[in-house]
Amino acid sequence: MQWEVVIGLETHTQLTTQSKIFSGSAIRFGAEPNTQAAPVDLALPGVLPVMNRGAVERAIQFGLAVDAVIAPQSVFARKNYFYPDLPKGYQISQYEIPVVQGGRVSFLLERDGKAELRTVQLTRAHLEEDAGKSLHEDYQGMTGIDLNRAGTPLLEIVTEPDMRSAAEAVAYAKALHSLVTWLGICDGNMQEGSFRCDANVSVRPVGQVEYGTRCEVKNLNSFRFLEEAINYEVRRQIELIDDGGRVVQETRLYDPDRKETRSMRSKEDAQDYRYFPDPDLPPLVISEEWIARVKAAMPELPAAMRARFVQDCGLTDYDAAVLTQSKAMALYFEAVMMLTGKELAKTVANWLMGDVASALNKEGCEADQSPVNPAQLALLLQRIADGTISNKIAKEIFAAMWEARSTEPLLADQLIESKGLKQISDSGALAAIIDAVLAANPKSVEEFRAGKEKAFNALIGQAMKASKGKANPSQLTELLKHKLLG
Repeated sequence: MQWEVVIGLETHTQLTTQSKIFSGSAIRFGAEPNTQAAPVDLALPGVLPVMNRGAVERAIQFGLAVDAVIAPQSVFARKNYFYPDLPKGYQISQYEIPVVQGGRVSFLLERDGKAELRTVQLTRAHLEEDAGKSLHEDYQGMTGIDLNRAGTPLLEIVTEPDMRSAAEAVAYAKALHSLVTWLGICDGNMQEGSFRCDANVSVRPVGQVEYGTRCEVKNLNSFRFLEEAINYEVRRQIELIDDGGRVVQETRLYDPDRKETRSMRSKEDAQDYRYFPDPDLPPLVISEEWIARVKAAMPELPAAMRARFVQDCGLTDYDAAVLTQSKAMALYFEAVMMLTGKELAKTVANWLMGDVASALNKEGCEADQSPVNPAQLALLLQRIADGTISNKIAKEIFAAMWEARSTEPLLADQLIESKGLKQISDSGALAAIIDAVLAANPKSVEEFRAGKEKAFNALIGQAMKASKGKANPSQLTELLKHKLLG
């Protein structure tokens, strides 16, 4: 039987406010346990929550960025369940009327060597508070409770079940991560829990309209774990059905050491949480004027920047999409372009997507942390354009610049001079090199004149070797053709 995979994601995005969503407690990561928990977070009798305006404004920003509806009035609800790290016995969330409704996220999906544009529809994004944390290690068989996270502001972003593979789910998650960090509403630190995903996974026979029974894999805090967990869960469900069993709706955890999911608890439905409007919080009213003020303060969005790069710089849709996957890379591109001019736009894009991206990935850093700053790269690319160095030599210079980690703006020129790497473009010097190569390789000359094209490449290789890689390739090719064909 052929199976179709159905995936929806719920992403908990920690907002970049200075304090919690309903109290004035700080949310600094790594603080000593229970040092950032106010009476509201501890659920002491008589305390009342007060809405954090900054959290609302970040939710509005997100809604505008994904072309969603911003609810003019939304309601907070109590989601009732009991865990030791939830002192109130309920979580303040949103249920029937969330602040952000609908929307979409588009991204590039690499498939069979080609990139296609995919769009995932969003169901909603709602504001809620995080729970505390249970600590099971180093407590002599007991469990410790740290309430520093209790009340941390979250925007939970829920998709429709639109994704059909783990690779597609990861591509969406990366696009969402890029967007929320681009907006500055989340720092995106997955190791610290600022951006974590729950994956709802089911399978169904190809052609079947009804969805299969889904399982939710909780708290995936890396893109690799997200992909591994989904792939394992898909295999588990298919094998279970093939063996005559049935999938049970449940919540599961992913064990990265064993690379498998395991049952955590039976999956609750909405009625199990006994949602009802929180009587301590009035409806959240968002006026058109408030939305307009937030919109005016927002940065240029990736989609608008992509369109501008295509229109103004002549880039392809693919190049523009790759460069705007990261705000740091997009701003780096713009900074280089301001120095080189639009005529070198394609060259700049190729270098950023090639050598620069490769070096950044190797060090695990973003473009704004690059040891080679935009001014240095711009000068290097100008030296290729004016014929001072070849593209091959430029790669050597770039590697040396990266290792040097100097902020000197003329570093490229200094390295070209000190290493004697200036390209040979003088016709007389090149002609002398060619004459020497032709005299030393009569067999290759004879083979070329007999119609063997490979012999020409061999002669070019010998000439480049004789020039120590410094000959201007295009000039060398033209002069050699002229010499051989007379």
